[in-house]
Amino acid sequence: MNARNRSLNFNRLLAGAVTLFAAFAAPAQPYPSKAIEFVVHTAPGGGTDLFARVVTDILQKEKIVSQPLLVANRTGGGGAVAFSHIKTRRGDPYTVLTVATGSLLTNAARQDLGLGLDNYTPLAFFAVDPQAIMVSAESRFATFKDLIEAARKQPDTIICAVTSPGGSGRLALYMLEKATGAKFKFVAFKGGGDAVLAVLGGHVQFTTENVSEAFASIEAKTIRVLGMTTAKRLPQMPDIPTLIELGTQLQVGTGRGFAMPAGVPKENAAFMEAALEKAYKSRAWQEFSYKNVFEDRWLNSAQFATYLTQRQAEMQDFLQSVGLGAKP
Repeated sequence: MNARNRSLNFNRLLAGAVTLFAAFAAPAQPYPSKAIEFVVHTAPGGGTDLFARVVTDILQKEKIVSQPLLVANRTGGGGAVAFSHIKTRRGDPYTVLTVATGSLLTNAARQDLGLGLDNYTPLAFFAVDPQAIMVSAESRFATFKDLIEAARKQPDTIICAVTSPGGSGRLALYMLEKATGAKFKFVAFKGGGDAVLAVLGGHVQFTTENVSEAFASIEAKTIRVLGMTTAKRLPQMPDIPTLIELGTQLQVGTGRGFAMPAGVPKENAAFMEAALEKAYKSRAWQEFSYKNVFEDRWLNSAQFATYLTQRQAEMQDFLQSVGLGAKP
């Protein structure tokens, strides 16, 4: 090899080494450096959608997160469309799932879907959004007792609006039937807002969805609450009895929180967990939570993961009974 070729090779090697060094020496981009998508598995207007929009609004207005936060509604399949999307985003810290525990756990129990809890990185749990037995203000059912007695006399004739065959509203209906011996039919809608509208329009007789999704109608006195699924009466609605007071042991609600896909960098998950904790502690969240009759309960990432595991075990009886259990 002549001197000219040796010189060219040396220059190429030197240029490659400089490029490689620059790549390793360049500082990592701060997180987040672009917009983050918050995925919602229900249609706009429902409780999960409202929760996502309120929290992302707090994160931005209080400058907790500097990048844009975009709420994306990916509906269908009782949540399977959104949860499948999260599965495909493994390792992506720019995707956050808005968790409604009932639908998440139902899909996780379906072995044929491959949407187990190992597909998520739990971030934070904010509250339990309680269910309620709600009818139109014009309904012939003035009390919880009226509804149950009518359903016992004419089984499978009274229709309940829920948001998913395996969600918390459907779970509440299943528990109601089990506790009282009454038998109902149900119709699933894309979101809690749609379920409430179906009650208001007289298309169904009642709903077991979240109080938060009907709160404006409750305040307007177009929706009547017959009973709450909470352990005790809530200070926001002191005149509404619990279903425990009304003779059942029914206590259920939708857990509300956030998760990232599995495999995200730990430092990115820790950043988002800390950001969500700041949002939870804000006055804006506390006011929203009180107004929408939430039962506040903060759980960090590790505590939320434990909660989901425990709840998954508790859901099996319900899922098997309604034909949504683990399938081969």
